[in-house]
Amino acid sequence: MTSDGRPTTVDEAGAAPTPRKASERRAQSRALVLPETMTVQYLAEVLNQNPIDVIKLLMRNGIMASMNQVIDYQVATLVSTALGIRTSMAEAPTAAKGSAAKGAATEDDADLVVRPPVITVLGHVDHGKTSLLDSIKNSKVADREVGGITQHIGAYQVESNGHPITFLDTPGHAAFTAIRARGARVTDIAVLVVAADDGLMPQTLEAINHAKAAEVPIVVAINKMDLPGADPERVKRQLSEQELLVEDWGGDVISVDVSAKTGDGIDNLLENLLLVAEISELKANPNKPAQGVVIEAKLDRKRGPSTTVLVQEGTLNIGDFIVAGGAYGRVKAMSDDQGKPIRSILPGYPAEVLGFSSVPEAGDQLTVATNEREGRSLAEASGKSNAGTSGQGRALTLEEVVNQVDTDEVKELNLVVKADVQGSVEAVRGALERLVDEDATVRVLHSGSGAVTESDILLASASEAIVISFSIGAEPSAERLADRMGVEIRHYNIIYQLIDDVEKALHGMLDPVYTEVIVGRAEVREIFEGRRGTQIAGCRVSEGRMVRNGDVRVIRDGAVVEDSTISSLRHFREEVNEMNAGTECGIVLQGFNDFQESDILEVHRQERGRR
Repeated sequence: MTSDGRPTTVDEAGAAPTPRKASERRAQSRALVLPETMTVQYLAEVLNQNPIDVIKLLMRNGIMASMNQVIDYQVATLVSTALGIRTSMAEAPTAAKGSAAKGAATEDDADLVVRPPVITVLGHVDHGKTSLLDSIKNSKVADREVGGITQHIGAYQVESNGHPITFLDTPGHAAFTAIRARGARVTDIAVLVVAADDGLMPQTLEAINHAKAAEVPIVVAINKMDLPGADPERVKRQLSEQELLVEDWGGDVISVDVSAKTGDGIDNLLENLLLVAEISELKANPNKPAQGVVIEAKLDRKRGPSTTVLVQEGTLNIGDFIVAGGAYGRVKAMSDDQGKPIRSILPGYPAEVLGFSSVPEAGDQLTVATNEREGRSLAEASGKSNAGTSGQGRALTLEEVVNQVDTDEVKELNLVVKADVQGSVEAVRGALERLVDEDATVRVLHSGSGAVTESDILLASASEAIVISFSIGAEPSAERLADRMGVEIRHYNIIYQLIDDVEKALHGMLDPVYTEVIVGRAEVREIFEGRRGTQIAGCRVSEGRMVRNGDVRVIRDGAVVEDSTISSLRHFREEVNEMNAGTECGIVLQGFNDFQESDILEVHRQERGRR
């Protein structure tokens, strides 16, 4: 570091470091020495980049940060690596002047305070999720829902023995995972509600797998104990089959018998939740600008965009400039879960916020900007970033797994397995889980019979998993969601081919899969003699387009007579790059002069795609 706190370059020959401009450092491919912590603006300055471009790169890595927000060295390397700039960390952090001095101090443990745990309630439909929460907070939420079923994500605060607890009541595991798929880790503990008279159902099994994939502690609430057919031992046995061994059976999963109707066991459940929270040591620093996540948002006709947010770090105050995804604004009013006006929100607390310019999306990261101008810039950058990556998710393809195995980036291959019948599911899952490689192992996050659903795609996106479909298709809505979120669905009918592909991926040997795509077709209507004995095919493009230099095959009477390349494509006398359907053109093929009328010219290309 130089005397004014600027980074220096490290000469690869070991010479004494000398200050240089960022452009010189990039040109000479030398390593920047960065402090352990720095502001985003400071990082942009030393990298010679526009701060907005740096913020965009952070967003693409799932990190929302304002220009004056402090980031650590590991986060900074995400930006420098994307720009092709090598960096190293200073051995002893030095206080930097200028913009870095605004907040480069490291977070002191003394600033951390215990925050309320955030609990998500999951389970099968009609097993009493909302009724249980209704009993906990002693309000008639279930009575206000359409048909008695939760139709939205609600955030509620309750108190037990003087300790606050935040509950997220979701429509099910799909909503729980949809937020996580957007990069937001919200839940600290998952409460799995199982009806004692019903046992584990398909949605219960999916909820278990979604909670496991999120790697959050699970507490089981065996509900409806007041019913005559209640059999908690059967539920515990079924849980053990899903690798959830309760404490009564010698495991480490807490299970509590409850009745949402009578209120029995509710206090015991809350005590156990606080116990798990205490073990997890949930803390946050309230003495800094707020960071959080959007739980739900809607457009209120009278009040404008109304957003339920959960603050995870810092404190959100009336008057703060806020950004969430492509929405920005200034906090005009806030209210707690009971509708009472409040002026600030501490970490771990939910609230309804008014003031956004537009409606953000659930799962958007919320951050505080220094002023309206910065907020607008952040929102615009996020909007452009989302538009540029709308077809991409966090999931991987099997070929990308190979590359990451080679670079030691992947140690575990996450899979979601669907098959036609349960017998096939067990066979495929068993075969996959037996695959072991020194570099990576297979982890089946969820398996089940039936077509691939949207829930499967959400789980795969949130967990960087690949969907394996065996002898079964995918729902059209799931296919569309997979394309939008960048999730790969691989279809197989032969189990040996499935196992072979996954094994090759683990060994880093999977060959790319190519699919032929027909670009266009044209029919030869007339033949002309060109210079030097060449033939010119006068054609009409029947579908797609003809492309100059494109690979083409000549089809005559249904048989391919020649594979060649379009060396010349003309519209009248003008050489063009492509001609679309319905137009006429002259085509010359490289090395082919044997056209006949009614020949079909078919332009094609090879595309890396799914098997």
